[in-house]
Amino acid sequence: MLSPLVRVLRRSATTLRAPHARCASSGVSNPIPATFMRGGTSKGIFLARDDLPSDPEEWSPIFLGIMGSPDPEYGRQLNGMGGGVSSLSKVMVVGAPTDEQKALGADVAYTFVQVGIRDEQIDLSGNCGNLSSMVGVFAVDRNLCKPAVSQTEPPRGTVRAYNTNTEKLVVTSFPVEKEEDRYNPILDLPEAAMAGVHGKASRILLEFPSPSGARTGALLPSGMPTDYLQVESVPNGPSAMDIPASCVDATNPTVFIAASDLRAIFKGHDHDPLSSPSLFYADPVVRQVVENIRRSGAECMGLDPDMQAQPKISVLSPPPDAESGIVAHSFSMGVLHKAIPMTVGLCLAVAARVPNTLAWDIVHSAERHRKAETDPLRIIHPSGYVDVGVDMDAAGDVKSVKVVRTGRRLMTGLVWW
Repeated sequence: MLSPLVRVLRRSATTLRAPHARCASSGVSNPIPATFMRGGTSKGIFLARDDLPSDPEEWSPIFLGIMGSPDPEYGRQLNGMGGGVSSLSKVMVVGAPTDEQKALGADVAYTFVQVGIRDEQIDLSGNCGNLSSMVGVFAVDRNLCKPAVSQTEPPRGTVRAYNTNTEKLVVTSFPVEKEEDRYNPILDLPEAAMAGVHGKASRILLEFPSPSGARTGALLPSGMPTDYLQVESVPNGPSAMDIPASCVDATNPTVFIAASDLRAIFKGHDHDPLSSPSLFYADPVVRQVVENIRRSGAECMGLDPDMQAQPKISVLSPPPDAESGIVAHSFSMGVLHKAIPMTVGLCLAVAARVPNTLAWDIVHSAERHRKAETDPLRIIHPSGYVDVGVDMDAAGDVKSVKVVRTGRRLMTGLVWW
């Protein structure tokens, strides 16, 4: 049963309005009603669409103020809710779907915003897989929609959300319990654990139907499973070069390269990308080379290389001898991720099912790494591992990709901007 305090918080989340000053230019309250949530290995601010200006062009100062950006000198965002890393500088805007989105099956619509840390960049070019796992929970909490409820024990609610960044549906399901005339999401059942987060919580199934071409319109934007990217030279580093890369667009576009190719580029480096990756990727010259590869991959995919949020880049290597799957070290906004951005993990699982991509080559390089096509792919990352399932049809098209996440409500109330 829900505690009286939780009931009060949930009721207040649907009615709370800021009693303070209003911004003269937009007429929006400051502070503004907000919910702070963890989804997977990310945390972010969730806002109701109706609490924001009707014109999205007016959103930027609100998001920057909420997160404490820009913070060019320190990069810590101490003046806001951000945490100085990309996985903690995120905003989700959730509201009612349009008639066209409803026709596609959407119960709710949402926009993901990646907020710059040291600069004023507001990036709406892609989606966030981790925070997407909590969109349904937020929508139900705020009475933006009602979940479809299964007859299981415990019952599970399902919400179909339309992501405006990628123009794709995202489906989440989570445990619920009935209270009076509504079902409330329950997030504290000890059902699932995930790498990078302490303890167990309720199992949230996150599914992306038809994830191919989320940003570019094609699973392989260049038409090739592997391309050779031209990479600019780096001061005090390697000269210009060509490097093999797989540019794949599923849930979000990602550039995949092999750690063995980086090892060859930095032959003689003090550290090795396979045996001591954290030290290797801490080298600013290495990071710049990786960023240059990402930028070249962006151009290959027809994307803007100056938008750091998309595409992301991930460095792949075989797993240790006793394990199966694939190892991934991924970068987000130029920084090595402590786990893996979930859309990168979802994209990688799809890439591993596409013949002749670098991911496919690594997974299928030896018999001990072969698994049945219906099995989930185990992705080993700096914090542990995650299993991602891919459903493909007989023609080889991706029907859906799915993963289990957990999440937690952290705060609901008012946030200053």
